[in-house]
Amino acid sequence: MIVNFHVFDTYVKAKDGHTMHFDVVTDKNDPEKAIVFAKEWLKSIGEESAIVTTNECKFCHTQSVPEDMEIEIMTDGYSISKMEGCPN
Repeated sequence: MIVNFHVFDTYVKAKDGHTMHFDVVTDKNDPEKAIVFAKEWLKSIGEESAIVTTNECKFCHTQSVPEDMEIEIMTDGYSISKMEGCPN
């Protein structure tokens, strides 16, 4: 079991102008990979035009995660933890 997952705090501007705040959680401590994951998720919710760079997606901390999130990370490479302004 991996204990250390890396959390990248992400703020992006949606098409309608509001800010979406979410965390990209991954087992890779790699900012470029976190950006790829953020863009992949944004595309899946119809926000592929959102700008995501190291200015919007920054390493925050390392933590353990619940088992369901760990399974998602092991399957997909990442998990998105929605904070504010994200669709359900």
